[in-house]
Amino acid sequence: MGKKKLSRILLLILLLAFFSVGCAHRPESASHGAITGYSQTTGSEADAISSNPLVENDVDNIGDEFDQIDDEFDQFDDEFETDAIRVADPLALVNRAMFHFNDKLYFWILKPVAKGYRAVVPQTARVGVQNFFNNLMTPVRLANCLFQGKIGAAGAELGKFVVNTTEGILGFRNAARKYPGLNPGKEDLGQTLATYGIGNGFYIVWPFLGPSTLRDTVGMIGDLFLNPVAYYVDSPKAYIGIRAYDILNNTSLRIGDYEAIKEASPEPYVAIRNGYIQLRKKLIKE
Repeated sequence: MGKKKLSRILLLILLLAFFSVGCAHRPESASHGAITGYSQTTGSEADAISSNPLVENDVDNIGDEFDQIDDEFDQFDDEFETDAIRVADPLALVNRAMFHFNDKLYFWILKPVAKGYRAVVPQTARVGVQNFFNNLMTPVRLANCLFQGKIGAAGAELGKFVVNTTEGILGFRNAARKYPGLNPGKEDLGQTLATYGIGNGFYIVWPFLGPSTLRDTVGMIGDLFLNPVAYYVDSPKAYIGIRAYDILNNTSLRIGDYEAIKEASPEPYVAIRNGYIQLRKKLIKE
C-alpha cells in the first residue's frame, strides 16, 4: 500500500472521528431525548434503546423525582393554605357586634364568677366535673363516628365510655387515658357534614356561644337530638342552667387563654375567626 493511499485512509478516519464526536456533543432539542439524557434516534436504534433495561430504569427514576418534587410543592402549599381567609364573612358588622358583646360578657361576668368559683372549688373537683360532662357526651361522638364510617373510632368511644363509667366512677375520672387505643378524636355533626362535602358556608358569631359557621351551627342543632341531657331534662331552664354550669367550670380551668389571644393579636376578631376555622379544619382531617 502506497504512502499517499495510506495518508488518505488516515485522513478519512480522522474526519469520521471528528464528525462522530461532534454529533455526540451536539445540543439536544427540548424533547424526550433531552429529558431522559439520550440522543434522539429512529428505527431500530430507538427500539434497541427502549428495550434497554438501563434506559427504562433511568426514565423511571427521573419520573419518580418529578413526582417527589410535585408532592413536595403540594405539601408546601397545604402547609401555608389559609382556609380562614376564604371563609365568607358577609355578616361582619353583626359578627363584630356579637364579638364585642361576648368580650364584655367574659370580662364583666363570666371571668369574675369563674375566678370566684375557682377559689372555692379545688382543681381536682373541677377537672372531675369536666370529665363527667365529657363522658356524658359519648352518644354524640359515637353517633358521628358511625355517620362518618369510622368504625374503629366508634369502638374506641364505646370502650372509653365503659372504662370511664365503671373504673372512672361515672366518668369523674378519665381512667381510659392510660389506654392509648381508647382516646379517639372528638367528633360532632359539623365534622360529619364536612366529610360529606358540605362547606363552611359563612362565618357566624353567636351571643354566649361564640364563633361558628353556618354548617357548624346546623351541626350544633342536630347534636342536640343526640345529647342525653336534652332527653333527661324536661325544663329548658334546667337545661340552660346545666349548660351554663358546664361553661363556667370549663372557663375556670382556662382563665388566661382568651386574654393571651387578645394580647398577641392587633385584631382579636380576625385572629379568633381564623383560629376557629383552622381548628375546625384540623379536627375534620383527623
